[in-house]
Amino acid sequence: MESSTVLVTQNKVNMTFLKVKQNAMSLGLIAFLISSFSLSANAADIAAGKAKAEALCNACHGPNGNSQSPDIPALAGMPPLSISNTLYYYREGNRKNPIMTPIAAGLSNAEMKDVAAYYASQAREVTHTTKPENVEVGAKLAQQYNCTQCHGPNLLGLQHIPRVAGQNHDYLLTQLKGFKAMTRADMDGNMSSAVSAIKLEDLVLIGDYVAGLKSQ
Repeated sequence: MESSTVLVTQNKVNMTFLKVKQNAMSLGLIAFLISSFSLSANAADIAAGKAKAEALCNACHGPNGNSQSPDIPALAGMPPLSISNTLYYYREGNRKNPIMTPIAAGLSNAEMKDVAAYYASQAREVTHTTKPENVEVGAKLAQQYNCTQCHGPNLLGLQHIPRVAGQNHDYLLTQLKGFKAMTRADMDGNMSSAVSAIKLEDLVLIGDYVAGLKSQ
C-alpha cells in the first residue's frame, strides 16, 4: 500500500512539474516574441506593409483590413504586435490554417512587422449593431469575466493581445466557442481558462456587445 501511495504521489508531482514547465515555455515564447517583434511606426515600413497586404491579404481581410466576410477577422486597428505574433505562429506551425499557413511561410520577420504596422495604422469600420437590450448586460459581463483586464479598458487590445472591439461578430463568436471547446489554438491557455467558466448564452451576449463597439 505504501509503495502504491508513493507512486501516485510521484505521478501527481510529475504532472504538476510538466504543467509548470509548459506554462514557463509558453511565457518564455511570448516574452521572446514581444522582444523580437517590438514595433513602432518608426521601426516598420508602413508603405511596404501596405504593398504586401494588398498583394497577399486584402482579398480575404478586405481593403485596409476591414473584412467584409463575417467569418474572417478584421485587422484594421489591431495592436501591431498581435498581428505579427499571429503571423509568426502560423509560420512556425503553432497555429494552422490551409490559407494562412502557406502565406505566413513566405514572410520574413521584417515583412510581418511591416504588414502589422500598416494594419495597425488603419481605422476600423464597425458594421455590427449590438441589440439594445444587450449593451448594458454585455458590458457587465465583459467586466465580470475580465475581458477588459487583458484586452484593455475599451477592448482595443494591448501589446500581443488583439483588439476585439468591433471585430466581425460571426468570427468573434466562433473563436469564443472554440476556446471554450479547447479546439482553438491558445498559446498560454489564458483564453481557454477564462472562457471555460462562461455559459454559452453569456458568450453570445458578450459577442454581440463586443462586436458593436465603435471606439477607435
